Amino acid sequence: MASEKARLKDKIVRKAKALDINLIGVAPVKRWQEQHLNDEEFWPQNIWPWAKNVIVLAMQIFPGMIETTPSVVYSELYNTTNRLLDDVSYRIANFLNEEGYRAHFFPRDCYGDISALVKRPEAAFSHVIAGYYAGLGTIGLNHTLITKKYGPRIRLVSIITDAELPASRMLKEDVCIRCQACIRACPMQAFTWKKGEPVANMDKHKCALYHQQLKQEFHYPCGRCAAACPVGLDKKRYGANAISAEGILHCRDFGAADAGEIKKQKGSVVRIAGRAAKKNFG
Repeated sequence: MASEKARLKDKIVRKAKALDINLIGVAPVKRWQEQHLNDEEFWPQNIWPWAKNVIVLAMQIFPGMIETTPSVVYSELYNTTNRLLDDVSYRIANFLNEEGYRAHFFPRDCYGDISALVKRPEAAFSHVIAGYYAGLGTIGLNHTLITKKYGPRIRLVSIITDAELPASRMLKEDVCIRCQACIRACPMQAFTWKKGEPVANMDKHKCALYHQQLKQEFHYPCGRCAAACPVGLDKKRYGANAISAEGILHCRDFGAADAGEIKKQKGSVVRIAGRAAKKNFG
């Protein structure tokens, strides 16, 4: 029986890797009860009583593109990874169905419009928590999943199934180094943190408001906290700054509602985003 489980997991992993998935792990649903990081209404086994495992997939976000954020360049990358994750997770769930198991994916964002998050800034299912339980990384100060290879620069999707699969080991060592770069990078100053706390307190409503503004300006989402994080082998590959300050302004200057205006502003790239946030939200 154990070998059958291992063979099935191996098939899933090989299929996912062939479809360009960078990270994959399996979390038994019992970990939601054991760890109890969120309310029971968000546990997969309470939504789908037949669920036994959650397969979590991750695709990387390229540093040279996310560091242009907020920009159409990063927006297109964000949308591309979302489409790819939908496609791959559907294919793997379909494969499991054909093998005789119940399986389906849970969409990455699962909201109709950003205005819905302004009213209720929470997700129906946390892929970050699922990724933590599946051993892909640990949860950082800014509430994202921090991985060894890509830091928080990933997009996630989850597949719920009743297939019996060997569990992936959760990481024992914290990947987040508590440098607070994510906190300093936030244009809305949405994070507050006291030393010793596992994660920062996050004003999710303030974050959602900023994203709503970015959506109207055609360069949604933000991702500044993820771009600033120094953790990850990808940072070593690209270097501390994957794009020049002039390059950031260049990428932000095209395709957005305020195209042609950004380069007219003076000061650093970081201060430009900060002034925009202050102007829009006080």
